[in-house]
Amino acid sequence: NGFKLKEGRFKLDIRKKFFTLRVVRYWNRLPREVVAAPSLEAFKARLDEALGNLV
Repeated sequence: NGFKLKEGRFKLDIRKKFFTLRVVRYWNRLPREVVAAPSLEAFKARLDEALGNLV
């Protein structure tokens, strides 16, 4: 997708458990059409569809 987030590297293990750091890997794997949704409703619908295709 065009909105990739950068994964940081930290010396302390406690930082690895932060929510913002845990979701980066999953966010970067989302398809472009999900991330580039024009509205929150469209994002939710497209996310449900993308996750449904994984199961």
